[in-house]
Amino acid sequence: MKKGIHPTYYPDAQVICACGNTWTTGSTKKVIHTDLCSKCHPFYTGEQRIVDTEGQVDRFYRKLEIRKQYQAEKEAREAARTSPLRPITDLDLGPRATEALAKAGITNVGQALERLAQGEQALLAIDGFGRKSLADLKKRLRSFGYELPEAAEEIVV
Repeated sequence: MKKGIHPTYYPDAQVICACGNTWTTGSTKKVIHTDLCSKCHPFYTGEQRIVDTEGQVDRFYRKLEIRKQYQAEKEAREAARTSPLRPITDLDLGPRATEALAKAGITNVGQALERLAQGEQALLAIDGFGRKSLADLKKRLRSFGYELPEAAEEIVV
């Protein structure tokens, strides 16, 4: 062996665990600090706990919480999108059809869906609201995610 190239060996190096357990061993360092040992490691103790020294678990839980918030916001947006209180003007039916519905007292989507539930003739009876306006109304309601009543699916000539 060459002289002066090897580190100093300590046969009585002390190992100190974060749980307070200590023991001696041979090492090139005089004192060794460790996070886990056989007295506190979950594998040896049988204890169900998570060993997280780098914050991985906390980061995962933060991501999980952000995902839950995103899902809740998405559901709220979807509920607002198909709200029966949505104004008819949001459907962009055109000025004539919108004014005809407003004169008949239909100002929101819920009221239009109620009339559609009575049948197409209930909406066609409105002065100034014709077949083209009815077709546009149905198309726009479907595109916004509304489910049309069965009576509205009938085509009456």
